[in-house]
Amino acid sequence: MKVLKFGGTSVGTPERMKEVSRLVTQDGEQKLVVLSAMSGTTNSLVEISQYLYGGNKAGADDVINRLRTKYYAHVPELLSKKENQDELQKFLEDKFNYLQSFYIDNFTEKEEKIILAQGELISTYMVTCYLKEQGIKTALLPALDFMKTNADAEPDMQFIADKAAAQLKAVPGMQIYITQGFICRNVQGDIDNLQRGGSDYTASILGAAIKADEIQIWTDIDGMHNNDPRVVDKTQPVRHLHFEEAAELAYFGAKILHPTCIQPAKAANISVRLLNTMEPTAPGTLIDNRSEPGRIAAVAAKDKITAIKIKSSRMLLAHGFLKKVFEVFETYRTSIDMICTSEVGVSMSIDNTKHLEEIVAELKKYGTVTVDSGMCIVCVVGDMVWENLGFESRAMDALADIPVRMISYGGSNYNISFLIRESDKKAALQRLSDVLFNNK
Repeated sequence: MKVLKFGGTSVGTPERMKEVSRLVTQDGEQKLVVLSAMSGTTNSLVEISQYLYGGNKAGADDVINRLRTKYYAHVPELLSKKENQDELQKFLEDKFNYLQSFYIDNFTEKEEKIILAQGELISTYMVTCYLKEQGIKTALLPALDFMKTNADAEPDMQFIADKAAAQLKAVPGMQIYITQGFICRNVQGDIDNLQRGGSDYTASILGAAIKADEIQIWTDIDGMHNNDPRVVDKTQPVRHLHFEEAAELAYFGAKILHPTCIQPAKAANISVRLLNTMEPTAPGTLIDNRSEPGRIAAVAAKDKITAIKIKSSRMLLAHGFLKKVFEVFETYRTSIDMICTSEVGVSMSIDNTKHLEEIVAELKKYGTVTVDSGMCIVCVVGDMVWENLGFESRAMDALADIPVRMISYGGSNYNISFLIRESDKKAALQRLSDVLFNNK
């Protein structure tokens, strides 16, 4: 069985829902399909919650009624039989009445997460109704019955595997199983969400849990590219990536896939295929554990980076100096992207500046601190094992005319990263693309 995930744009209209239904049924194979909320719905649910936090019942009512009108109009567009339309209309009426029941004085995050879950619950019910009307043997599996996180807010993989298997066993012989992405229950049993990666993460977790043949992530983008097509001329889709390469690209700017989503599939050795709902016959990008020696796969960039350098003559041979520096970032829950050290200093980059002032103040206890903002990390991904002569020099030669603040190489076999000014990003990416992919 394959696990397929479709995002909000893919199910954004009744016509898109019908197209997704055609995609998942055309080969007759059994599938587990993970769906997001219809595009725009989650934003509306967030807006409803914001009004309720402020005690503004009229504001929440206005958004709910706009959603109600939008969804009611979709019913005859999606379903043709009167009895099926009536059934879906009744379901939607119950959902919107439920949303209007949250007018309480003490509105909390717990209630907000219940509200946010309704988008996925509605979209999956709608697609299930359409598939059944088309005569497809379909079962709707409630994600809240098997998707659960543990005390560390991480997926409880054993629980998910056991409960998902039981759900599938309870309704055997279906061609299509539908479930919700993004939503889950936490260790207390309350409705929650996966946050990082959302529905993509659900698909990867479920794929690993049921030992799927393949995990497919369907979006409106043709897989990963060897550079950002919005910035660089003559980019090409990358047709194959190692899991580590995909994780690097996802973290450093390839928005198509969250880096967290790759981990369950990688651990279970299940391939992930990125496909395009707008071009369903395109091959997309296959991600698995196979490496392609001697290849540079792609380049990605991450903006809004801040570099912090701490210089201290006391650092030389000082036991515990780096530990003290790292503890400052740990205290303020700020992750470090890149790090370079010398005998008298250490430079780091961060993308979260929420506690920058406090961090700098603490670091000044240990040395002289310099901060550079408006920076950008450019990451070259591929077979970067250090024995491969010339790969790192090709990347550095391409940036010969670009001022480089930091270089990170050797921490991974799959990337070399450069910290440059954001203002030099376009020139750097174009130059890397020309040298590494276009032989200029």
